[in-house]
Amino acid sequence: MSNEQVIQKLIANAKNAQHVLENYKQEQVDNLVRVIGKTVYENAELLSREAVEETRMGVYEDKVAKCQGKAKAIWHSLKNKRSVGIIKEEPEKGLLYVAKPKGVVGAVTPTTNPVVTPMCNAMFAIKGRNTIIVAPHPRSKKTSAHTVQLINQQLKELGAPANLVQIIEEPSVELTQELMQAVDVVIATGGMGMVKAAYSSGKPAYGVGAGNVQVIVDRDYDYDQAAKDIITGRKFDNGIICSGEQCIIAPSEQHAEIMDKFVENGAAYFSNDDTVDKFRQVMFVDGALNGKIVGQSVEFIAKLAGVDVAPGTKVIILKARGKGDADVLCREKMCPVLITLPYDTFEEALDIAKTNLLYEGAGHSAAIHSSNHLHISQAGIKLPISRLVVNQASSTNAGGSFHNGFMPTTTLGCGSWGNNSISENLTYEHLINISRIGYFNKNAYIPSNEEIWALR
Repeated sequence: MSNEQVIQKLIANAKNAQHVLENYKQEQVDNLVRVIGKTVYENAELLSREAVEETRMGVYEDKVAKCQGKAKAIWHSLKNKRSVGIIKEEPEKGLLYVAKPKGVVGAVTPTTNPVVTPMCNAMFAIKGRNTIIVAPHPRSKKTSAHTVQLINQQLKELGAPANLVQIIEEPSVELTQELMQAVDVVIATGGMGMVKAAYSSGKPAYGVGAGNVQVIVDRDYDYDQAAKDIITGRKFDNGIICSGEQCIIAPSEQHAEIMDKFVENGAAYFSNDDTVDKFRQVMFVDGALNGKIVGQSVEFIAKLAGVDVAPGTKVIILKARGKGDADVLCREKMCPVLITLPYDTFEEALDIAKTNLLYEGAGHSAAIHSSNHLHISQAGIKLPISRLVVNQASSTNAGGSFHNGFMPTTTLGCGSWGNNSISENLTYEHLINISRIGYFNKNAYIPSNEEIWALR
């Protein structure tokens, strides 16, 4: 079959299933959503092992934690949320809100998250009574296909119509492009080329931007706790998560003390120009991140650079030459390597973070470790970001967790800074249409002209 025929068959199956799902009640829908998450939760060890073996990236134990953690957090955030029929009433305004499905969702998923991203997107799609077709990355196609297979087995036991969740088993760029042009809405989680293609597909699309999380360590914060949290975030799954910490911006007069805290907690810190340059040369080739280091271990990267590190080292920290384009190391590094830059004033810390974000990663996320509420607010106001993660590991919390108010997801919108249509965490609400019913309100208060034009 031609690419067009392959996709049209998947679309026809999806539309038939969606017509059935559209008539489901809220409880029936939620039962389906729950079982999708629970399937991944219960098969986390199996699927994580397959992901590591197939992609040769990341850390098995972290992938298990990610599968189980995301499954729980996403389901908990979705249950008891209304997505069928009248979902909201505002009698004082005479308004009713009615949820309607968007139809068939096309989901492009990355090799870095071959299990939880298909799971998450499927849960959001089904919550809105849509069907979904997954276009996996070729490097992780078997793991993603097995994930979908296990989900469909459980959906079948609930009596759900076939083909609610489908996958392109032999993916290619051409098939993915064909899919994006045929579905009703696209979710693109992956490289910027594919995200750009999604926005050019002629269909509504939700994409992501590059990550490059800047981390400000404020004066008089608990430096030991900051080091623990930042290392926890950076080492998670060998640094392949887009919300992972990238640059430690620390006060200059205490920079040595802070770096000592990182070393005490398992980091290897290098400030010698020659040693840092050895890492620089192997991490970036002609200004682009070297694909060989993505999701690889500290030991692998250090050996590649010809630098010795102590056994059990959790992360590598390199002192950068300067901010932004002064050093290619200020770009995103999808491995357990951080850089560090000192600052004198808090305004300078914000300038460093902003400059690095505008170099790469604008619109995504930043983190701050601080007890100063004014500084936290200033960071949120001044930086070109969609989320500021405060006093916690960014990589495992920017995408939502039980410890913050961010919506649990695997797709983090980056706003217009990142050429995205949303500046928030993607959820099921982005996959429903809403009809508004407006009643005539005869008792509405009509303000006078003076009240209308008054400043307050």
